[in-house]
Amino acid sequence: MASYYPPIGFHFKVEFLGISTKKNDHQFQSVSGLSVDLETEEIAEGGENRFKHKMPVRTRYPNLVLKRGLLIDSGVIEWCRNALENFDITPTDLIVKLLNEEHEPILNWNIVNAYPVKWDVGDFNAEENKLVIETLELSYNYFKVSS
Repeated sequence: MASYYPPIGFHFKVEFLGISTKKNDHQFQSVSGLSVDLETEEIAEGGENRFKHKMPVRTRYPNLVLKRGLLIDSGVIEWCRNALENFDITPTDLIVKLLNEEHEPILNWNIVNAYPVKWDVGDFNAEENKLVIETLELSYNYFKVSS
């Protein structure tokens, strides 16, 4: 298939490097937070009142948010709980892979020095028949995109 088509966003996997993961630890319902902003600083020039100069300062990356159905036996959740409950924070790299129809990576987001900052388990409600969703929120330094 040609490489110019817009890829679909529902076929992906997340690989945690340096964590002993279990069978389904790479499967997530959604991934968000793969964005980068360039922070700027405004500098006023003496005698120039029409505008301020905007100078680039640094890049900023939001937290990475991963959602999936609750897994009972998960190496990723053990890593997350160890960081949040015992304050034993071990940053790790991870790769988000967007896959094609042959399960081959189209694009990779290599996320550097990620560690958990939040673990959320969805609500329990006897009036609804829905899956229990767990949400992991990870802080990280930066990411690089590769193909």
